[in-house]
Amino acid sequence: MKRKNNIAILVMAAGTSSRMKGIKQLLPWGESTLLENALKNANASKAQRVLTVLGAYKSEILSAISMGNQDYVYNPNWKSGLGNSIACGTRHLLDTDKEYNGILVLLADQPLIDYSYLDTLITQFQKSPHSIVATDYGNRVGVPAIFDAMYFKDLLQLRSDYGAKEIIKAHANEVLKIAADGKELDIDTPEEYERVKKSEQ
Repeated sequence: MKRKNNIAILVMAAGTSSRMKGIKQLLPWGESTLLENALKNANASKAQRVLTVLGAYKSEILSAISMGNQDYVYNPNWKSGLGNSIACGTRHLLDTDKEYNGILVLLADQPLIDYSYLDTLITQFQKSPHSIVATDYGNRVGVPAIFDAMYFKDLLQLRSDYGAKEIIKAHANEVLKIAADGKELDIDTPEEYERVKKSEQ
């Protein structure tokens, strides 16, 4: 079974980052910011389209980052959690182009996820009979993850703060787990940010 390579990436950047002092999406990373780093890797991947979902700090992010021709959508209901923002991004994608074979959900706060790992997910999704290709965290499976078009309706119905976890859990037999070898680390606190930044220097 071979799918066409027509994947859209949703970059999730709508949250309020309550445990972080300051706007997490705009924290310095290399010569740019966490969000710009995620966008750079998403755009360098084999995906056909990249859409950023903004919410809590939309105006601050747009004034600090030159989005250029980057496509984004604003979720006015970002307070309802990650699931709601994924649904918002999915709706925007499907309203403009319904021909995607899969949607890859990527968090803006996983700075070690690079384009080569995203390409690994996409390649495995193309080759595998599995309808979900997700990142293996050892004790759980999560994003970055690609969802086949058969799950678009489920993505549209997400409402909780659990993101796409529930879909992965409900279809465990359909999931191909991919090891990210430490790249899956996400940053939630100032301490984590400093530790990861130091390890990358």
